[in-house]
Amino acid sequence: MRNKLKVLRAERDWTQADLAAALDVTRQTVNAIEKGKYDPSLPLAFKIGRLFEMPIEQIFFSGAEEA
Repeated sequence: MRNKLKVLRAERDWTQADLAAALDVTRQTVNAIEKGKYDPSLPLAFKIGRLFEMPIEQIFFSGAEEA
């Protein structure tokens, strides 16, 4: 699964550590999600959506879809 997490984070000038703190996860978790090596749980995906005030479908998408 691909995502726009890195772009959304960069638009806000947040570090991975900043985002991790806001989501109550580790920086390594944020890194893995951004690189597509880890798909977040559904509760975490919804937490990310709420943080960025976006539906999760606008943040996460399959590899075949465009951002």
